Amino acid sequence: MKTHLPKSQQNLETIENLLKTFAIQPFQNDGQHHFSIKEIKPESQMPSLFDKEVIISLSDPDHDVTQIQNSFITLEFSMNLLFDNKFDQFSDAYKEGTYIFVGLKNSAELIREYVLYHRGKTIDGSLQNDATTESFIYNTIKPKSEKNNNKFVHSLYENIRGDDISCCERYLSMKAISDALAPQQAVPYVMAVSFTVSIPLDDLLIFSAFSEYPNSIFGDLKIKFKINPNAFVFCQVDPVISLAKFYTICKDELLSSGQDKLKDTDLFFRNWSLTFQYTNMFTQIGCTADLITG
Repeated sequence: MKTHLPKSQQNLETIENLLKTFAIQPFQNDGQHHFSIKEIKPESQMPSLFDKEVIISLSDPDHDVTQIQNSFITLEFSMNLLFDNKFDQFSDAYKEGTYIFVGLKNSAELIREYVLYHRGKTIDGSLQNDATTESFIYNTIKPKSEKNNNKFVHSLYENIRGDDISCCERYLSMKAISDALAPQQAVPYVMAVSFTVSIPLDDLLIFSAFSEYPNSIFGDLKIKFKINPNAFVFCQVDPVISLAKFYTICKDELLSSGQDKLKDTDLFFRNWSLTFQYTNMFTQIGCTADLITG
């Protein structure tokens, strides 16, 4: 409960490790096929701001065929979250066991607009100025079984409520937030966070029917896109579930710190489970939402 960022996500040195991390059911080669994996760097200057265009090639002359359905764009974000509240209402007794989720419902919604280029020329009809809405509608009809099989790609609410670590997100404990905001005097208070987002190409509607792209026949294929910072959402992890996990995992630590803290945690847990009604909904970053504080 003290960390929700898998170690494999912290030091991804190779694209092979990245594939192993994202694939819950890894591909098994039957010995009859040959494939290789290659990481393609963006042509745009990186790091880039949210409002800047990013250009990346989707094909490579070293490969005869690109498997679009198995390709993805990986983005590493560093961003500042702004708060107008230090959450002093939360007692120190249970700050470590309550969490805020910050992330994306679907990673593809992060792309605000895009256009495709083939051999340096714009592909007619490929310009999409509202890719976030397009991806939202497209991912609405995707089966949950497919979403559950991709790490750091989709955030199903029932998984968030259960404190699942495979979502496209960061979990921030109220203690971590309070500690970051405590020394600050001016509103808005700032907390720096970072996380990794994986966008499978076939989660974009324009690539939904793609399978294999023959590079040697069709030539270079590129995508230019912009990021939509308004796609991020947040919610409170069900405090009854998260505090119960914290209580169970850290019981020995709580006992060693004194019976009073353990009693306080137990009391708050019992009161919450009997008193408060948890709301099942995401809230867009920039909007307000009610939190259960005790």
